[in-house]
Amino acid sequence: MTNDVFIDVSEILTHIVGNNTIPRNIRRVADESNVILADEEKDETLRASEVILKLDEISNDPNVPVHARTLIWEILSKLEGLKSS
Repeated sequence: MTNDVFIDVSEILTHIVGNNTIPRNIRRVADESNVILADEEKDETLRASEVILKLDEISNDPNVPVHARTLIWEILSKLEGLKSS
């Protein structure tokens, strides 16, 4: 199940990275988050927590467009669901 969530989250992050209407700093964090999720040498919970911290920080950035903020919240919700299960 964790792997499925990571795949879903990775697809959303890839969409953010490829969207030129989203500011560069947000796309950079999305790309870094994708790299963290792909690092199978780290524990899944640790990877999820690292990504949550990164994305939570940028979700409060006033420069994030509404559609990107919605995607970030979706990712955070999916990853938070992993931590509680």
